[in-house]
Amino acid sequence: MYARRLSALAIGFLALWALRTQFDTLDMGLATGQKLWLMAGFFTILTNLGVAAAMLAVAKGWKISGSQAAGLVLSILVVALIYHLILADLWAPQGLALWADQGLHSGVPLAVLFWWLTFADMRISPRDVPKWLIWPLAYAGYALIRGAVTGFWPYPFLDAATLGLPRLALNITVLVALFWTLGLVLVWIASIHRRLIAA
Repeated sequence: MYARRLSALAIGFLALWALRTQFDTLDMGLATGQKLWLMAGFFTILTNLGVAAAMLAVAKGWKISGSQAAGLVLSILVVALIYHLILADLWAPQGLALWADQGLHSGVPLAVLFWWLTFADMRISPRDVPKWLIWPLAYAGYALIRGAVTGFWPYPFLDAATLGLPRLALNITVLVALFWTLGLVLVWIASIHRRLIAA
């Protein structure tokens, strides 16, 4: 129990450090509120913030359910996958910005995955997968409304102004399929984990 909470505390602080460093390295002549508003447009930032909150709550004694833990893992793993497969080549951060970038997209996802495999309740099933889609779908709606109002599109695959509705709908469908498929993979891993523990 001590190791579970201590490792959650470490992950929470890692996520907070990466978020704060990302904020500090935004050198765009923006005021504090403007920086926060800019960062709040990104799924990566909001999901890492959710990880920090959840892990710090676990460190304080919150008993996170198996479904909640797996949903958290799913979202942060998709952050890593999309970044490394699609977005990483679009910019080249340097110095502390590089460390923040890798913390948000590599360090935190790997740490959360390790924590899940080591400490989480693995009693999950395919019936949990639709619940795990609530957050990414809510974010997609938020990003599209925000983009339509402000003209700021956080990711090229959600840029409705450039892509048009048919391509945008296709992209969202592919993203939902990615979340669903990876969610089923997590259910499969959890079932293997339970069998190994029971053996």
